[in-house]
Amino acid sequence: MNRRAGRLGVGIIGAGRVGPVLGAALAGAGHALVGIAAVSDESRERADAMLPGVPILEVPRLIEVSELVIIAVPDAELPGLIAGLTAARVWQRGQLVLHTSPRFGIDVLEPALEAGVIPLAVHPAMSFTGTSIDLARLRESWCAVTAPVPVQPIGQALVVEMGAEPVLIDERDRSAYAEAIDTATGFSSEIVRQAAGILRSVGVERPGAVLGPLVRSAIDNALAAAGEHDPDPVDPTAFEPDLELDLPAFPGPAGHSGTRDDPDGGTPEHDPTGPEDER
Repeated sequence: MNRRAGRLGVGIIGAGRVGPVLGAALAGAGHALVGIAAVSDESRERADAMLPGVPILEVPRLIEVSELVIIAVPDAELPGLIAGLTAARVWQRGQLVLHTSPRFGIDVLEPALEAGVIPLAVHPAMSFTGTSIDLARLRESWCAVTAPVPVQPIGQALVVEMGAEPVLIDERDRSAYAEAIDTATGFSSEIVRQAAGILRSVGVERPGAVLGPLVRSAIDNALAAAGEHDPDPVDPTAFEPDLELDLPAFPGPAGHSGTRDDPDGGTPEHDPTGPEDER
């Protein structure tokens, strides 16, 4: 692969709300998108909308030609997908493999480590729509990075290149991090739904419009109180040299078999194909 130093060939498994957005962000930083795995019609439409011109590839072929593989699938499907791909022997030695699950650190990638991959767990702490709106929101967000110590600067650099800010989360703290994320998103959504339902029951036709300024100001005040001792923003130039990687050259086509369409978006644990991320 003849690319300028520090630029990676990026393949994305999962064309739900998260994968295409991260791909678009990395493309904006100069990385080359070599392909995306999409199964359902909806996911293919989303991939075409967010990543026009990026080829839709079968998972084994996508992994074969990628230097960085982003796996953006639901938490429940991630362990089985990793195990299936490892059993299919599709990984490339020296390849960066990054998943976006909040719940898992790099332990979930352990089956692939014997193949020589470089593991990264990077979760963007934001709610995705799967549209270009997310690119602006990503620039205001933080991403949890879990990786072996020598690899942490690579994860941090990728986050900065996507426009977000990195925060390191230790492997043993990943479940607590996921609980915090679930609490913040689930509690906020449920409280707003309840409040909107009450206002609607007393005749308020547009409860969202009434609650919007209140909820935003209340959350802003709570975040300001929680962030009194937050660190200074990350300097984007601090990680730039860390992507100057001497990555190995990957072999050419090997005639791998491809994915099958799955109308339900699910993938059995032994099936090395790419499920969708519909978070």
